[in-house]
Amino acid sequence: MTSRPLLEIVDLHVTVAGKPIVNGLSLTIGIGEVHALMGPNGSGKSTLTNVLAGREGYEVVAGSARLDGRDLLPLSPEARAHLGLFLAFQYPIEIPGVSNMEFLKAALDARQQSLGSEPLSTIDFMKRVRGIATELDLSAEFLKRGVNEGFSGGEKKRNEILQMLMLEPRMALLDETDSGLDIDALKVVAAGVNRYRREDRGILLVTHYQRLLDHIVPDFVHVLAGGRIVRSGDASLARELEARGYGWLTDAA
Repeated sequence: MTSRPLLEIVDLHVTVAGKPIVNGLSLTIGIGEVHALMGPNGSGKSTLTNVLAGREGYEVVAGSARLDGRDLLPLSPEARAHLGLFLAFQYPIEIPGVSNMEFLKAALDARQQSLGSEPLSTIDFMKRVRGIATELDLSAEFLKRGVNEGFSGGEKKRNEILQMLMLEPRMALLDETDSGLDIDALKVVAAGVNRYRREDRGILLVTHYQRLLDHIVPDFVHVLAGGRIVRSGDASLARELEARGYGWLTDAA
């Protein structure tokens, strides 16, 4: 598949508390493409997604990252979100006292405003959010609860997918969205991601496991080791990693 670049990362170097974590990483994701990023613990996968989203605590010492040709790195997290970048967290945080419904309405209104569009009416919003929640096996009562407050691991991950489907970003970064899910919840989450997948969007899936990629078939798979990509291939690379592990590649890092 060849397409116009959506997300372009060039020679990115990142440190945390002075320690190099990402070491010259380059990656291009075209419009309509799904890329899976795999690799051993500590290889820099979550660091990459957090840096792209603008999370504090990371120092970019060299390199660039662009979304639709716009330089992301000088922008605030809010500005990056307005450009269409979305991050599903590996460990979603709780926001007590703010219901899912309130959070989603405020986030969607801000997204619509950034696009120069009118906000959805309350009736249209309710119809849309309830429909998507039902697809993700989330009850109407769930929408009234505080964001991630007292949620199970599976509920938190499905809630992240609910947010993604409501906001319809251009580029979705999904950081280990499959972790902690049983097979039924995994299928629900994967169906939500496939529902989001479209020819005018891009997805970067961070995962350790082939099982997710049985349900969301990527166009490309990359192996991150030592803070840089050491091997790229198609979906068959993930199956090879499942069988052989990472040891045969990490020496290349």
